[in-house]
Amino acid sequence: VGVLFACSHAGLLEDGWYYFREMKKLYGIDPGREHYGCMIDLLGKAGKLDDAVKLLNEMECEPDAVTWRTLLGACRVQGNMVLSEYAAKKVLELDPEDAG
Repeated sequence: VGVLFACSHAGLLEDGWYYFREMKKLYGIDPGREHYGCMIDLLGKAGKLDDAVKLLNEMECEPDAVTWRTLLGACRVQGNMVLSEYAAKKVLELDPEDAG
């Protein structure tokens, strides 16, 4: 997760994709929610919201409210109100107590 987080923080999209795709093959690590979350954050920061949604829908584990919040934050930054509304609805479905 640390490598993907660093790639996200530094805006290293191609490097992030490389490590995400190769982590199973090279290191025997199955991607979990945190790995997907880092990639969704990285894609969102890079303005690749369609790719972020595609990855979210392909997750091997069920996306949780944190994952949807990550996408929601990227939507706000990128100004995508339609996708932002969809992500917000998903957050509220998974975490009805979240009013923020």
